[in-house]
Order: sequence, then C-alpha cells, then structure tokens
Amino acid sequence: QVQLVESGGGLVQAGGSLRLSCVASGRTFSSYSMGWFRQAPGKEHDFVAAISWSSGYTLHADSVKGRFTISRDNAKNTVYLQMNSLNPEDTAVYYCAARFQRTPSREREVYDYWGQGTQVTVSS
Repeated sequence: QVQLVESGGGLVQAGGSLRLSCVASGRTFSSYSMGWFRQAPGKEHDFVAAISWSSGYTLHADSVKGRFTISRDNAKNTVYLQMNSLNPEDTAVYYCAARFQRTPSREREVYDYWGQGTQVTVSS
C-alpha cells in the first residue's frame, strides 16, 4: 500500500504562484511514476503533469506547459508541482497519484493510488 498526502494549496491572485507537495509513504517511492491531476467543479479529472521514477522523463498538459513544472525528490519521498502564472481556470482540487510503473502516463485509469486532494483557488 502507498499513502499519498498533498499540501500547498490555497487562495492566490491571478498571476501568482503556488507549489504543491505530495509526500508518499509505504512502498519504495522510487519504484513509482507520479502524476498530478485536477478536478474543477462539475468536471472530470484532468491530467496536469507526470514524472518518471528517475525524473528523467516528464509530461505536462498543453494547458499548463511553460507555467507548471513537476519534479520529485526520491530521498524525501516527495513529488512537487510548481505552478506559476496562475489564472482562474486553474481553480480545482489537485490530486497526486502513484503508478507502479517507471514510465509516467496521462491516463488516470492506470494510476494505482491517489491522495485526498488539495484545493487551489485562483481569484481574478
């Protein structure tokens, strides 16, 4: 089993920045690829970013490219999502997810474990 706990969400003005963190416990963190997804009210979970076990390969959704950056620190069992130039359309609950494969994926169905989510609200 893997437990994931997100933090770092909050209220920020448009143009601002936040850094989300997700701490994992349980099985060997470095064995997992990690992803971030988000869910706005009334919408499905949308892919945001994902990273391979070694950090050598990352994926970012087109909507966040150039603004968001995913990274990880295996020594701290933590994955991060640095979010810059936030806009109101980024408002959502952000979830981290773990996949027991070394390659990342954009597909939420292939992730094995999920955190409880952290709310990000961007005001205009």
